[in-house]
Amino acid sequence: MNYTNKNFLRFCLLLIIFISFSNVYSQDKNRDIYEIKIYHIDNKQQEDQVDSFLKNAYIPAIHQAGVKKVGVFKPLEEDSLFGKRIYVLTPYESMEQFIKTPKVLEKDKNYIIVGKDYMDTSHDNPPYERIETILLQAFEGMPHFRETNLTNATEERIYELRSYESSTEKLFKSKVDMFNKGEINIFTDLKFNPVFFGEVLVGHNMPNLMYMTAFKDKASREAHWKAFTEHPDWEKMKSMKKYQNNVSRNTSYFLHPTPYSEI
Repeated sequence: MNYTNKNFLRFCLLLIIFISFSNVYSQDKNRDIYEIKIYHIDNKQQEDQVDSFLKNAYIPAIHQAGVKKVGVFKPLEEDSLFGKRIYVLTPYESMEQFIKTPKVLEKDKNYIIVGKDYMDTSHDNPPYERIETILLQAFEGMPHFRETNLTNATEERIYELRSYESSTEKLFKSKVDMFNKGEINIFTDLKFNPVFFGEVLVGHNMPNLMYMTAFKDKASREAHWKAFTEHPDWEKMKSMKKYQNNVSRNTSYFLHPTPYSEI
């Protein structure tokens, strides 16, 4: 084979790789990227400071950066984490937007001015203990987050954030497949008000997925889950051999939206 033919074959191979990568990237761009930022706080002063920053600085600035909605949630009063955590859900349209947004915020003069008290706190009086961040990509079966259709008072609503962990990557993919090929449809049919479903890309409980549903109150939540367990499609799916043992641990976090939450 002469030099010209080798170059032509190399060009063809690179072209195939480029086209394949472009197709994958194009598909990924059509699925939201979710950032769940969890503020670990220790007292009411920190809680108030983080609340003020999120409401008056972060949310207005991130809207200017192109993000449409932000959800902010706190544990229920009877929860042991009440007063200890603040959950911030930021849906991005793409990974590119997620990566670029911090630089956009750094150039936002109003964000810097309004958020000054939060940003300039001293090392011995921080506004939080630590920040935990989880990065997710939306499921193919529900590629974009949804706003709920709840109309009752915000403080009455219950949002359930769930994490399903798997023992191996293969079993994790099995559970994601289970959602994409039927489970999401059950949530939608039963009006669970699903907010998002996402594969965790970066987090401390991997491999795992997370999703959020919303209910008008606790009684509604219990009724919805009872209907789910009795749904004929769920009865059929859970007995399929290919879906056995694909969740090793599930954890639920029950949350109220803050008065300034947009989701």
